[in-house]
Amino acid sequence: MPVLKKHISIPKKVASEDDLDFFYLKEKGIEYIEELGSRLWTDYNTHDPGITILEMLSYAITDLGMRINLPIENLLASDKSEKAIDKQFYKASDVLPTSPITALDYRKLFIDIDGVKNCWLAKHKKKVYANCKDDLLSYNPNDFNDLSTSIRKEFELKGLYDLYVDYDDNSAVPTNEVNKNIRKRYNANRNLCEDLVTIKPIGKVPIKVCADIEVDNTADEELVHALLLRAIEAYFSTTVNFYSLKQMMDKGYNTLQIFDGPVLEHGFIDQEELIEADLRSEVRLSDIMSKIMDIPGVKNIKDISLGYCGDEIENGNEWIICLDAFEKPELCDKSVFNYNKGLLPLNVNMARVQEYLDELEEEDQEEKELAAIDKELEIPKGKYLKTNSYTTIQNDFPDTYGISQIGLPARATTARKAKAKQLKAYLLFFDQILASYFKHLGEVKELLSVSGTHTNTFFTQAVKDLKGIEDLINDYPMDDDEFLTHQLFQELDNNIERRNKILDHLLARFAERFSEYTFIMKAIYADTTDEVVLRNKEAFLKDYRIVSKNRGKAFNYYKQPFAGLWNTDNVSGVQKRIARLLGIKNYDRRSLSDSFVQIYSLINSDNEKVYRWRIRDVNNNIILSATEAYYDLAAANRELYFSVLQIIQTSEFNVNKTFEEPITDHAVIDNIQVHISDSGKYSFDIINPMVTSTSDPDRIIAKQFLYYDTQQEVKQAILDIIKFFKEDFTEEGIFIVEHILLRPDINQTDVNADTFMPICTDGCTNCEPIDPYSYRISIVIPGYTLRFSNTDFRNYMERIIKEELPAHVLAKICWVGYRENDLENKDDNELFQFEKAYKNYLLEKTNLDQEQPEPELLNLIKAISDLNNVYPTGRLFDCDDENEELYGRIILGKTNLGSL
Repeated sequence: MPVLKKHISIPKKVASEDDLDFFYLKEKGIEYIEELGSRLWTDYNTHDPGITILEMLSYAITDLGMRINLPIENLLASDKSEKAIDKQFYKASDVLPTSPITALDYRKLFIDIDGVKNCWLAKHKKKVYANCKDDLLSYNPNDFNDLSTSIRKEFELKGLYDLYVDYDDNSAVPTNEVNKNIRKRYNANRNLCEDLVTIKPIGKVPIKVCADIEVDNTADEELVHALLLRAIEAYFSTTVNFYSLKQMMDKGYNTLQIFDGPVLEHGFIDQEELIEADLRSEVRLSDIMSKIMDIPGVKNIKDISLGYCGDEIENGNEWIICLDAFEKPELCDKSVFNYNKGLLPLNVNMARVQEYLDELEEEDQEEKELAAIDKELEIPKGKYLKTNSYTTIQNDFPDTYGISQIGLPARATTARKAKAKQLKAYLLFFDQILASYFKHLGEVKELLSVSGTHTNTFFTQAVKDLKGIEDLINDYPMDDDEFLTHQLFQELDNNIERRNKILDHLLARFAERFSEYTFIMKAIYADTTDEVVLRNKEAFLKDYRIVSKNRGKAFNYYKQPFAGLWNTDNVSGVQKRIARLLGIKNYDRRSLSDSFVQIYSLINSDNEKVYRWRIRDVNNNIILSATEAYYDLAAANRELYFSVLQIIQTSEFNVNKTFEEPITDHAVIDNIQVHISDSGKYSFDIINPMVTSTSDPDRIIAKQFLYYDTQQEVKQAILDIIKFFKEDFTEEGIFIVEHILLRPDINQTDVNADTFMPICTDGCTNCEPIDPYSYRISIVIPGYTLRFSNTDFRNYMERIIKEELPAHVLAKICWVGYRENDLENKDDNELFQFEKAYKNYLLEKTNLDQEQPEPELLNLIKAISDLNNVYPTGRLFDCDDENEELYGRIILGKTNLGSL
């Protein structure tokens, strides 16, 4: 029989707590002393000074251990309000909910709107007919009647919905206003590749219920009647209740279940109740009888009948009334309820009944308001205990040692004072180590925060309560812990690597990872990869509530101002998530062709057309220019990004360190070379690190044609350009176009055939699916940037896109284009033409409902149809030649030969 292996698991508690055991620490210390100094030291009695020192250090370690074992909320507490726990870490309501995905999610979202009692989504049915002979589409079934069935196809558009609403009659909000609010909320939470077509009221079927009811002698007949009316209304209209967080927990739900779905304004909805609150297909008299008998005070139902309200409508079954889809029963005014106590008939005061109904309605409203208040899990406040504070161990020594605040008596000899200072200096070494540990503990909350701002990962602090410290050490910064940290840990703190590990830990808590991304980036950014990836991880974590919650959400196109359509972060959630996973700095919808980069053409002395490039900063100032002209755009692009890469790979630390001393002419700082002119002006160039000869014309690859008066000015200029290219410079971006939004007006049958997207059916034999709209998107990406022109990164990016898109959404990925000024004729610039058409379409579409702005739609369809993939230029690579340059290589079977 096979031996069953135990599952390997990581225990939750791994601490030995030895740091809290003074006697263990002392015993362990004596063991080390015996091992290291047994030949010199044989007396381990308590009165020995060495043992006293060991005891003091052991006590200090137990103090540190005690603070480490404080409740986590105390360790994370801060004395600054902007760094409180709720500011540093995500709340449950930030990361557990999702934008609406299922029909139940959307029902919750709409029921949360004032004036909506309940609602139901239904698929909107719209057929499209295809002519496979001429590759045409139409809404009109008669357009292609003359074609044979083999080349005449039809399909239904998917992802379109109708909403049937049961309006709240007690709401003061008008129905048309409720519909506007529904459409606004839907479009703010729309799923990718889906749309809401119509909002309809549910049909109402008046039903008459007549009953003779006996109540208890002590019953209040007006209250009984009020409860009866509410019970029948609840049975007919399936009211959905809101609950507070505590009420949901009392029902037995855990936090993952409670926060599943969208965040609502009025509290939480029990999903099981929502499923049950569906429209009835039939009304049963037995159900109504059961509801009446459940009312307190009801003793017996003597007689009861059920039927349609109108006399002209016959009910074939006195026990059941059947209903059509999206209809609800309604108690009509012909219903009669008679009450009696024994043989005594009762007269019901309807004014009093209404008072009871108003009171019950008021109670419901109060419960709803309370549910809206209690929606957050309580975050432990924590008590700020100054866990980083440290006092020297020397003040705890017996006075006879002469190292405490009391010191030695005045009569002490010079030799005695010297020995005391020697001991103080010796112990200061341990003091500084302990002070560093306590400082680290105080910085844990910042290091583990998703919004932490620390750039270093080692910390220390000055030992401030040691008497006579100025006699022990020179230039000790008592009030500058940052400088002291730099002095002590500058060489030890590999902050980029350590910070990456911390962020990997935080990412793992969200089941995210960047390991493969880092590997791909190594081939592009080389030694600077860790720093670049670090910034990408930080951006991902800071946006996590968005890229997690809204990963399936589309952008809001409805009733938006210009700022909400262009130069905006109003883009789909999947676009934001893909951008953050790939380190794309700016995911806004904007004109990507309008770049920091300008490549311009000119005619050289040989009457040949050549290209040069330059880069502007955020203030439109030229900060970097090419040093030579290139005969084609690809070569100019390649050198441009090679120059940018050299700047990114230049270390700010090395710049600062080099400028600590007077700079010399032709001084090289990583990939930047500083020049000093004869007049004493400073400037700098970007160099190719592979070209070592200073006389080689290929050494300088880019220049900043600016001069600075002082060494400090040129240093700052170098730091500024490094910061610009690391933080601000980008040409990367994504456009995601949902095809379902480009459908012709579905409320019409005869529409312009050109407003349909083009299809390729191959005679209805091979090309499937024919439908170009349902769950289809086009992703447009500029193919000329440093990373996007790298074949390996393209392959990785395409895989990430496919993994992150909802499984039912099919994407066409287009690597396109040139910058706005790369081509003299902008009509040939596909990216520029696409951006122009897309922006104009959105500006017109946003104010419409199901209609389409026909001229703008036609232009956009043409722009999308004209997009062609642009591949990096390259040449065939001989795999046997190890000396071949790798850039631009093309390997048969590995690279698309369309790039040749």
